[in-house]
Amino acid sequence: QAELVESGGGLVQAGGSMRLSCAGSARTFNTHNVGWFRQAPGKEREFVALITWSNAWSGGDTYFGDSVKGRFTISRDDAKNTVYLQMNSLKPEDTAVYYCAATRSLVTEAASYNYWGQGTQVTVSS
Repeated sequence: QAELVESGGGLVQAGGSMRLSCAGSARTFNTHNVGWFRQAPGKEREFVALITWSNAWSGGDTYFGDSVKGRFTISRDDAKNTVYLQMNSLKPEDTAVYYCAATRSLVTEAASYNYWGQGTQVTVSS
């Protein structure tokens, strides 16, 4: 079973930046797309970003939820088996628990992701 571990959450002021990391196994990252989701209290889990798995010839394509386009970027370092979510121009409404997840599909629906991390809290103060 894949194990995904998020890190990098915390408290930041509005307008600031934060980078989250998602570490996993080579087996998972070499065969799965990795996404980030977030869930605020009382709200449904929301798709944030996705990066496809890559090989020497293709992959590494990125997709973003509408609410974070232009502010967040996603990248992967396959040598470290880690996916990063760089969050810039943070807003109070970005406050949530952020999860990374892995799937073999190219989808943004949380139900289609097979493996999940434990989540990391991001709090943006106004």
